[in-house]
Amino acid sequence: MLQIAGDKLRGHLETLVLSSLEQGVAHGLEIVKRVDAAGSGALKLKEGSLYPALYRLEQAGFVKAQWEGEGSGRRGARRRLYRLTRKGKRQLNLGRQEWVDFVTVMNGVLGAPA
Repeated sequence: MLQIAGDKLRGHLETLVLSSLEQGVAHGLEIVKRVDAAGSGALKLKEGSLYPALYRLEQAGFVKAQWEGEGSGRRGARRRLYRLTRKGKRQLNLGRQEWVDFVTVMNGVLGAPA
C-alpha cells in the first residue's frame, strides 16, 4: 500500500489529530497508533510532527492537556494526556467539511470519478 507522509500530510495533520481524539483521551503515542490504525498503516505520522501540532491545537483551545496522575498504576515517565474540547469538536467538523470541498475540487480538476 502507498505510504503517505511528510508533505502529503501537511495541512491535514491537525484534523487527523482532532479526529483521533474524538475517540477519547490519549497521549502522543496513542494518537500516532490511532491514526496509523485508521489509515490502515498508510499514514506515517511521526512524533516529531505530532507534538508541535498538539501544542498548536492546545494554544488554539481545540485540545486540553494535563499530565497523567501519579497514581496511574503504570511505571515510567508521566505522560501528557490530550482531550478534545467543544471548540475542538467544532474545528474537527469544519476540517471535515474543508476536506470534502477539497476532494470535490480536486476530482473536478483531475477528472477523477466522484
